[in-house]
Amino acid sequence: MINTQLATVTPKPRIEWAKLPPDFILPDDPVENIYQPLLAAALREILDLAGFVAPDMLMGSNFGLCALVEGKIVVKAPDWFYIPRVLPVEPGVIRRSYTPHVEGDIPALVMEFLSGTDNDEYSSKSTFPYGKWYFYERILEVPIYVIFDPYEDILEVHYLKSGKYELQQPDENERYWIDSMNLSLGVWRGKRSNLTISWLRWWDEAGNMLPWANEKVQQSLQKGIEQGIEQGKVELITRLLTRQFGRIEPELQGAINCLSTSDLDELGDVFLNLADIEALSSWLAERQK
Repeated sequence: MINTQLATVTPKPRIEWAKLPPDFILPDDPVENIYQPLLAAALREILDLAGFVAPDMLMGSNFGLCALVEGKIVVKAPDWFYIPRVLPVEPGVIRRSYTPHVEGDIPALVMEFLSGTDNDEYSSKSTFPYGKWYFYERILEVPIYVIFDPYEDILEVHYLKSGKYELQQPDENERYWIDSMNLSLGVWRGKRSNLTISWLRWWDEAGNMLPWANEKVQQSLQKGIEQGIEQGKVELITRLLTRQFGRIEPELQGAINCLSTSDLDELGDVFLNLADIEALSSWLAERQK
């Protein structure tokens, strides 16, 4: 696992926080490969579906984070970032870039996906135009810096402590708790967009993996199928009990409706051995304890 730190502590440069000039031409570098936009989109989709995204948040990918360092404009566009609170832009204005402090919070988290080319994700170059590691650590002071290598399934999470990034260790599930998001981040290998690769995923506090849209649809379909099967069992048991004992009172019917699938199966096996409606009532009362 690669982990480049600043060999010596260099003096902090002079930093100013100002919005970019309206005529500033932002870099338009090509995306390294097709996986990076898909990884970023998948992270956002999960949070949207989970109801996590609020109007005053800002998250995105390949979007310029800016600062004026030693009088020079520096722009870095992480592969993914999350900012808890930003100030709104004027109506009709499209946000082209983001400068912390003057436009809202500093990013709580930035991510870079290894490209396999220049390894700039680890660059601590402390002179203009500055390395990414240096920019996030020393200039923006982003609390959490994530580096993901999708080719080797390596996920690194670095916390800013005393002005320097420190590599964190995952929990027993190989995930990292992100306190500012109240979520865990981890690697999951599977298929999406006809690609079977390693993806970054979010898990909630209870350890449940938050689903993508297609997974949520599948879960709903499966739940509907299971509910349909259980409802079919309830209807079948009710018909058999009615044939055996006559009319089933609403209170007993309500208790039958609340039985688990396994209890319904057991009732189907034993109902012929129940002497009368009182025996059925006693059997149901035992299951409600």
